[in-house]
Amino acid sequence: MNHATPRLRALAALPFVLVLAAHLLLFTRWRDALPAELATHYSLGDGGQADGWTSRAGYLVISTALIAGLAAGWCAFVRRRSLWGAWATAGFIGGLFVQLLRTNLVDAFETQVSAPAVDLAVAGTAAVAAGLAGLALTSVVPEDEPAGRAGPPDGPRLALGAGEVAGWSRSTGSRPLTVLAFLALASTPVVLLVVAWPDALLGLLGLVVGVPGLALARVRVTVDRHGLTVRSGVLPRPRVRIALDEIAGADVRDVDALGDFGGWGYRVRAHRTGVVLRSGEALVVRRDSGREFAVTVPDAATAAALLNTLAERHGKV
Repeated sequence: MNHATPRLRALAALPFVLVLAAHLLLFTRWRDALPAELATHYSLGDGGQADGWTSRAGYLVISTALIAGLAAGWCAFVRRRSLWGAWATAGFIGGLFVQLLRTNLVDAFETQVSAPAVDLAVAGTAAVAAGLAGLALTSVVPEDEPAGRAGPPDGPRLALGAGEVAGWSRSTGSRPLTVLAFLALASTPVVLLVVAWPDALLGLLGLVVGVPGLALARVRVTVDRHGLTVRSGVLPRPRVRIALDEIAGADVRDVDALGDFGGWGYRVRAHRTGVVLRSGEALVVRRDSGREFAVTVPDAATAAALLNTLAERHGKV
């Protein structure tokens, strides 16, 4: 479960915003000196000479999409202790793009040659410097401190004897999300084989969409002595677990996938997160911190009642 606060997400996005702004500024400043076709791939076995090109517009679209995609990924999954990694990633990718643009600043009759060792050294130096800056900024993000329990959890209960144990598990999925994931994955090899390099890199977007989509297309929701667990039904990860001592209450609520969460899949909002595969019945767990977690699953009433009972029993131990 991701506990990222708005401040932490903003700090994770900041280096990518700075890198994108600097990259666009340099591109604009050097635009007239850049060739119509930019060298974007170099042969390691032929003295580092260019062997792959793309248009200036294509390069700008791909580079911007890559920076934005990395920013979105870090914002979605960043934790306080890994903030430095977001900054280091932004520094590394920014250093590579600057070196690529500098390498293309050659006269029309010059041979475009890259020095991979130099490029990696520059990018690595930028990554280290940015990573240290991110590490320093960790101090402005407060530690995660679980709030104390105000009392027994609210909501329905499932009657259990003093010595009885119980568990509940249900699998649920989304056919549209499954179809979309398979189509995205199937498009990747087709694009890589048909489209010329480096535009073929766009085919990798199929993996970016397909792998997470397939992982969340079917999930298993479990309530037991460990608390609430939501895990992918087809892959070992991702997995969300909320321990019993973090739960302030559980209930059932009808959710609107678009209206309440802005779409399907793993969703993050200001005060709530969720695994939303459809609109309708959902198990909603309120944490001690005040944030809510929702998962759309059939028979959510039984899950909520059992979870409240187990959480209350756990609080008495």
